[in-house]
Amino acid sequence: MDPVIIVGAGPVGLTLALALARQEVPSVVLDEGPGKDEVRPARTAVLREDTAALVERLTGVAPGGLGLRWTGWRSVRRRQVMSEVAFDELTPAPVHLAQHVLTGALRAAVAAEPLVEVAVDSRLDSMEQERSGVTAHTRGPQGTWWRGSYLVGCDGPRSSVRKLQDIRFPGRTAVERHAVATLRAELPWPGQALLHRMPPWRQSGPSAAEVTARPLPDGAWRLDWLLPPGKELVTPEILVARIRETLAGWTDGTTPPYDLLDTGVHTVHHRLARRWRVGRVLLAGDAAHLLGALGSQGLDEGLRDADNLAWKLAPAWHHGHHEALLDSYQAERRAVVAARLRAADQALPVLRGGGGLRHMVPGAARGHDALLTDGHLGRGPLGAPGAYADSPLAPRHLQGEIAVDTPAGAPVSDVRVTAEDGTFVRLRDRLGRGALLVVLIAPGTGVWDRKHWVSAGVMPRLAAAVTALPHPAELLVAEEYPGAPAHSVLLVRPDGHLVTALSGVRPADLYAAAEATLGGAVKEEAEAGSGAR
Repeated sequence: MDPVIIVGAGPVGLTLALALARQEVPSVVLDEGPGKDEVRPARTAVLREDTAALVERLTGVAPGGLGLRWTGWRSVRRRQVMSEVAFDELTPAPVHLAQHVLTGALRAAVAAEPLVEVAVDSRLDSMEQERSGVTAHTRGPQGTWWRGSYLVGCDGPRSSVRKLQDIRFPGRTAVERHAVATLRAELPWPGQALLHRMPPWRQSGPSAAEVTARPLPDGAWRLDWLLPPGKELVTPEILVARIRETLAGWTDGTTPPYDLLDTGVHTVHHRLARRWRVGRVLLAGDAAHLLGALGSQGLDEGLRDADNLAWKLAPAWHHGHHEALLDSYQAERRAVVAARLRAADQALPVLRGGGGLRHMVPGAARGHDALLTDGHLGRGPLGAPGAYADSPLAPRHLQGEIAVDTPAGAPVSDVRVTAEDGTFVRLRDRLGRGALLVVLIAPGTGVWDRKHWVSAGVMPRLAAAVTALPHPAELLVAEEYPGAPAHSVLLVRPDGHLVTALSGVRPADLYAAAEATLGGAVKEEAEAGSGAR
């Protein structure tokens, strides 16, 4: 079987290659550059809790070793503190890191992975696909033809893959513009991120109604000033004056010493590809979508694309082309990103509109603050990880289904579980291996040696049901899970989204849910429908 061709060696392409390798799927990554990444401290990313865990699983490096977990979040309007968030186990902190640091860690992991080949100085210029695979041609010093089972375009906003497949990429241009500076300085709130709306000091150059400060490792900070609509030039002199004014405003009038590391102007576009799959060719990351207004993070969504796609490509690669399973990638991921874009489009006129009565409405400022905080911290419609409740893979009509605190289709909580060898691990540690996870909620098992309960109660019957599933599955035991009663059973997808929760051991329901998760039930219905016609 030919490897999967991945076009683009950015974070999304490298993540997809590593995720496929964990499931024994080889890949070739076509890197149009020299295999090294430009050091740009002003180009950073904020990763939510589960995407940070994905990076740790693939690289073996804790996110705290690549970036900084914030200790808190503060939102200020003029001089009034509107809200504060302290991060702890119940409110996990985002991880803020430079993108070149993330890419470097992924490249190091790829270099140690025998199932991944990276072809540098290889720019895609043509491609053809047939029923049995895809052929791609690259130009460059080592221009050649490549043969693959599938091809995934992770090649950014100007994607050659998307253009060669003639896929439209409609949307909005220049939704927001930000002047950006990364600098090293001592600010009054070490480790805390700050959103400051309508700062009271005078701004140099074009007015800035909002500035965000996000801490990075080694005392560095990324500062973003929201620019007014238009194309006003932000000169180096204006940016330096703005830095000095902002730092002085935060430190009672005296500009503290600072070391300027990098600057830039970041323009946010909102676009969504019409199709994410054409036969054996698929899109992921910025090739499929652009978003980023109101604090939402495009790279975070791109990593979720890779995680979702990897576990679906793996069974298709190992066991044969599976239309229903591959189609679900576009159905799930495109719907989630589209919902995020709609939420941002609905909020933008309210948050970025001009003056008038809306700013005099009691509580409006706090409502605006809550929306922005959601976007920056990965909560609510602007920032929360998407759920696949309406997925074509969702099982239907399960007699024993119950409700827990995690809705079906949403990412599971990261509880402590006991693995089959008796060790205690986190639930997220078992993700990404291509196997379904079956979690029995059994209070009290944590204090007993595994040999005392593995053959007692419902365990033998559940173990037999797991063995009979139509896909490899791992049986885990948890003492508790939010909202789940004792002896309930959770079925979790390889990317960490909940399939269903069942009341007790129900082999028939468990099998039906697993079959639907793999697209089997959907496939059978489609075949039955075509036969009826």
